[in-house]
Amino acid sequence: MSQSAAAPLLSVRNLRVSFALDDGVVRAVDGTSFDVMPGQVLGIVGESGCGKSVTMKAILQLIDRPGRITHGEILFRREGSEVIDLARLPPRGPALREIRGGEIALIPQEPMASFSPVHTVGDQIVEAILLHAHRWHADGRRISRREAREITIGLFRDVGISMPEQRIDAYSWQLSGGLRQRAMIAMALSCRPRLLIADEPTTAIDVTTQAQVLALLHDLKDRYNTAIIFITHDLGVIAQMASYVVVMYLGRVMEQGPVDDIFHAPRHPYTQALLRSMPGLHGRTRVPLPVITGALPHPFNRPLGCPFHPRCPDVMAQCSAATPSLEPVGVEQLASCFLHSDKVDAS
Repeated sequence: MSQSAAAPLLSVRNLRVSFALDDGVVRAVDGTSFDVMPGQVLGIVGESGCGKSVTMKAILQLIDRPGRITHGEILFRREGSEVIDLARLPPRGPALREIRGGEIALIPQEPMASFSPVHTVGDQIVEAILLHAHRWHADGRRISRREAREITIGLFRDVGISMPEQRIDAYSWQLSGGLRQRAMIAMALSCRPRLLIADEPTTAIDVTTQAQVLALLHDLKDRYNTAIIFITHDLGVIAQMASYVVVMYLGRVMEQGPVDDIFHAPRHPYTQALLRSMPGLHGRTRVPLPVITGALPHPFNRPLGCPFHPRCPDVMAQCSAATPSLEPVGVEQLASCFLHSDKVDAS
């Protein structure tokens, strides 16, 4: 999975997450593997229900019960080059709480549900800064509440919130959707994370604000050298933001590679189908867009073999009998498809 000679900041290896329900077991993530390099924007794309968000929650051990990690490694390279397996840490233990919100931060899909409605947005960010004060002072010096407030005002300016001295005392329900999203980004940056997970951060905002948020994230990435995992179903956003792309379907990686390779030379039929379904700027008007035939299978009725084979236009006999392994199809590009390899995933 190596993308360069540098050591990965995060390595997810054969991750499996299951939900044991009364009607059966749902394999939400089924053997996912990928790397995130320092300072890189990794885009994870796929239809709704393909396991993108569950994968990110697994990294932070935020999976709701009855879900649990059943297999795999989540190797995170901490400051000082210590590599720790996040999957082995107790979800409520001090070691993971130190990493969560400190070295790894999350921008959730809906900021309205993430901020407490009974505390000001500023107070919530101030508390996060006080909790992870060492992220600001390497010598261990404590941060006063006044200093944390000044840091918060500076973060508000960094993320483009006007009148930060006044809006720091606003409640989340007093802010517009765009301002709430910017405040959520300020919260995520409040502890100077090395890895930022953005879970569909532009879904609930208008197109103009979406463009501003994307430009903001790109600028902050360059300014702080923060690696970003950007989760979305919007391939246009991926083309704008990411340098490396992971395409997921039913909890598995179908294809991954540099963004130019994925967009200009996709090798997996699922990736090709996703790209065909994108509306083009110069496409013909009043012509129906191509769609991916069929629908995602029911969680309790996963197909045997390649998970995409019931909807695949290039299906072959072995596709329904065995699961192809993720194999190189280019210099840095990999695909899980029998069109390019006869190797079977034995895991």
